[in-house]
Amino acid sequence: MARKRKRRTPRRRRRPDHRSDARPSPPPTAARSAGQRAWRQFSPLLWGLALALVIRAFVIETFYVPSESMLPTLLVGDHVIVNKFAYGARIPFTDLHLPALREPERGDVVIFALGMAPDGGICPLDRCPELRPEGFVKRIVGLPGDSVAVSGGTVVVNGEPVAVTYGGDVHDDDAGQSFRVGRETLGGRSHPVLDHPRFVGLALPETEVPEDHYFVMGDNRDKSNDSRGWGPVARNDLKGPVTFIYWSWNNRGSWLSMLNPLTWVRLLAGETRWSRFGTRVD
Repeated sequence: MARKRKRRTPRRRRRPDHRSDARPSPPPTAARSAGQRAWRQFSPLLWGLALALVIRAFVIETFYVPSESMLPTLLVGDHVIVNKFAYGARIPFTDLHLPALREPERGDVVIFALGMAPDGGICPLDRCPELRPEGFVKRIVGLPGDSVAVSGGTVVVNGEPVAVTYGGDVHDDDAGQSFRVGRETLGGRSHPVLDHPRFVGLALPETEVPEDHYFVMGDNRDKSNDSRGWGPVARNDLKGPVTFIYWSWNNRGSWLSMLNPLTWVRLLAGETRWSRFGTRVD
């Protein structure tokens, strides 16, 4: 008699233990999606920074007035906007410039670069390119090809004394010195200048302004170190004309003092010149 064969029950496959500490590897797209999320979060900041750098390089730049050479037009502590687009901004890291909207004119208040020596000496960059560039602000008095002379406080351009009229206005600086305020006309435009009654500034024999150079002077004529001392400024070193004052305060402290909250309280409470905000510069 044949024996009945016993049917074998199929073995069940063992399911993986989901309670194990092992984790499946993330799909390859997980890293990419994390990078995309980071880009979405930070890309507006990066684009904003890039736009700010482009604007600063080619359109406008800010400048702080550190001296009294442009009194009474600009005060120490004025912060001004420079229109770099007007004269054709320099392309960074090159000697090339964008097309200019106009050429510099007599009477323009301009920001330009000069070379600063370690001992404090000043030299135009076209003559001393090895020096560290530093920003300066003055007014254009002589154009390329002009002859300029200064004697006894009188400025002579192309043989004609520059007209200055004085009324009864007086300007007192921070040291308590009093200056006469006059109105000077350059290039058909009128602007204020200062004259110290007991002090005569730098004199200059008749000098011809070279091609592609500009003769600049401070409005505080008797207390300004300008082209009378270190010569004309090259066209390539002009950054642009000053357009307006966007901030002004009488801060004579160091940058470290700005870390002190009491400095800000003092400046905002009594040393900020609110009336100068938005003032156009002639």
